[in-house]
Amino acid sequence: MYVQVIEGRVGSEQALRAAMDAWREELAPGADGWLGATYGITDDGLFVGVVRFESEEAARHNSQRPEQDAWWREAARSFDSEVTFRDCTDVATLLEGGSDQAGFVQVLQGRVRDRDRLFALTEESASVLARERPEIIGATVAIDDEGIVTETVAFTSEAEAREGERKELGEEARRLLDEETALIEDIRYLDLREPWFASRS
Repeated sequence: MYVQVIEGRVGSEQALRAAMDAWREELAPGADGWLGATYGITDDGLFVGVVRFESEEAARHNSQRPEQDAWWREAARSFDSEVTFRDCTDVATLLEGGSDQAGFVQVLQGRVRDRDRLFALTEESASVLARERPEIIGATVAIDDEGIVTETVAFTSEAEAREGERKELGEEARRLLDEETALIEDIRYLDLREPWFASRS
């Protein structure tokens, strides 16, 4: 899997949502290798889009389509700041990877010290999280060439996510969480309280 992370300050949420709807309806059918996307806007107006493709080649092919370029020139007007793109070729999934039925999404970003160990921890923690944090539906972990990791975690709801954060974890779960946190520098958390989704049918 290949992931592209898109971020920018929103000028018009209504225009942005309309542009995303138009892409799904008009361009998605011709986007070979596109798998789906998770979108949301933080309380302070930062748009975050996590778009999934089967491969880097598929993503590049999509970006080169003339209709994609025309669509983006129009969609870019919805932002009032420069939009950044992070291309992530190192991607792993946790549990179900996510769900379009998630009621809350939290995005964790930072610079990873050891990407191989982070991916090993992701695999190791799946069964532990399924047991101790059932409100976590799944996650994607994507790392770009500069070592910036974007972990996108899907929850059943924000209320259940907050309740899970307050729970006393077992020893194994605490060890895994502590080690993961230690691997990532300059962590920031982006809460998407009203996420929306798109997936290939």
